[in-house]
Amino acid sequence: MPWGVAALSGKISEPAWRAKPSWYLIATEDKGIPPEAQHAMSKRAGSTVVEVKGSHAVYVSQPDAVSALIQEAAARITAASRLVRGFDRADFRI
Repeated sequence: MPWGVAALSGKISEPAWRAKPSWYLIATEDKGIPPEAQHAMSKRAGSTVVEVKGSHAVYVSQPDAVSALIQEAAARITAASRLVRGFDRADFRI
């Protein structure tokens, strides 16, 4: 969806992380964002947490773990959408 400069002054009434499910991949060897801070942020957001041994660039060192987390999140959201709204995968254009 296109956006313009007016989006910069927009107000958020409800942050998405408070109302929508989220997943958080904690890189246990991260030197950029300490794992303790990652745990605090993920807990605050109510995220489903997965820990992986890796650095801040965990998407490079552990791409299979990152992919698995994304696939799990997508599968859970798809399943929840079907239950809540009666949607089927055919209802979505991907």
